Amino acid sequence: MHKFLTLILASVAAVTVFAADPTDTHYSYSECRGSWSPYPDEVNPAVYPDSLTPVFINHVGRHGARYPASSASCIKLADYLNKADSAGTITPQGRRLAKLNELVMTRSNGRWGALDSLGEAEQRALATRMFYNFGEVFSKPGAGSRIDAISSYSPRCMMSMYTFLHQLDRMDNRIEFTATTGRCNSALMRPFDLDTAFIEYRKNGPWHQVYDDFFGTTCPTAPARRLMGERYSFSSDDEMRQVSWTAYNVVAGCAAMSVQVDAKEYFTESEYNALWSCLNMRQYLVRTATTISTLPADIAADLLADLISSTDRFIAEGAPAARLRFGHAETLMPLLSLMRLRGCYYMTNYFDTVGLHWRDFYVVPMAANLQMILFRAQKSGRYYLRVDLNEQPVPLQPNSSTVYLPWDDARKYLQRCLPLDKQF
Repeated sequence: MHKFLTLILASVAAVTVFAADPTDTHYSYSECRGSWSPYPDEVNPAVYPDSLTPVFINHVGRHGARYPASSASCIKLADYLNKADSAGTITPQGRRLAKLNELVMTRSNGRWGALDSLGEAEQRALATRMFYNFGEVFSKPGAGSRIDAISSYSPRCMMSMYTFLHQLDRMDNRIEFTATTGRCNSALMRPFDLDTAFIEYRKNGPWHQVYDDFFGTTCPTAPARRLMGERYSFSSDDEMRQVSWTAYNVVAGCAAMSVQVDAKEYFTESEYNALWSCLNMRQYLVRTATTISTLPADIAADLLADLISSTDRFIAEGAPAARLRFGHAETLMPLLSLMRLRGCYYMTNYFDTVGLHWRDFYVVPMAANLQMILFRAQKSGRYYLRVDLNEQPVPLQPNSSTVYLPWDDARKYLQRCLPLDKQF
């Protein structure tokens, strides 16, 4: 009996040692590009009941795919690989990555952060689908509708807006457009630059310790060894993590600038998932409401209030037929979290579970967008709201499967999402 019990305990211990971590993620290489992912290629046509007519669209979009935001990661990676080359330890894999890094720098020279041709194509496709899906919004008998658009002062956001509007104009040149761009729109499009409490939180908030602990235990060191060589003398494990992290930043960002690269050449799937989870965790902690602080989401209060009031104005005045806004991932993440949309809002004290529930590639790929479509019932004349995230209808209210909400109910819910000092 004693031997039998010993065998059982040994078996349980073995299973415990080798059991998979339930918080590990197993996303694809393309998904693990995270918020650097290009917009999904396949989008189903919008369908809605025949009894409803679309009359107004509120759109908040991220700029399209772009060149890397800055040269920082490329310069840092080049420095690491040059040191390994000088030490005579760099591997063939490291040399291939060095050539890829040089290609990225060459193509991005003079274009850092700029919208690229893929980003323009994404915005044209979005505009085309919006026009065909909700044609009644844009065309009236014998005339076009009026559309108002604003963008962040960032050139990639401005170009995204003009590309989108240009495509709509091609679809129907009777549409009347007004468009503004510049720092005058920063309160809505870039509140992260203006809110002093948030700026202090971003710099010195308690999220840093959570992230540093997660990064230290999650970021893999093996990719650095395979790039720099087994004989390379690293100063610390942290330096190895930084090499792996910097390499991931360069490789994962390539698709957004239309540079084809096979990430399998540099990372295993589990390593790529781990590196993605570090990026995902940082965005979650800094750009959404968490149990640490709701401040990152609260900065979107003015934008949410504008979405509510502009819908009210349309109902009262009948114009404009659409209000389009072009900003950043950092514009959308707080807004979607503040609205508590499914998949965009996650509260937990177990931060190692974040990657299972909040995924940046779902929330904010390149050209990510929130569309709030207002419909009028043909018989009753009542207004209903549908919310689309990246052109997919999602229930507005948590714990509900209802996609079409009476505007009065939707309005009450959205107002309750606002911080108390912003409610009206």
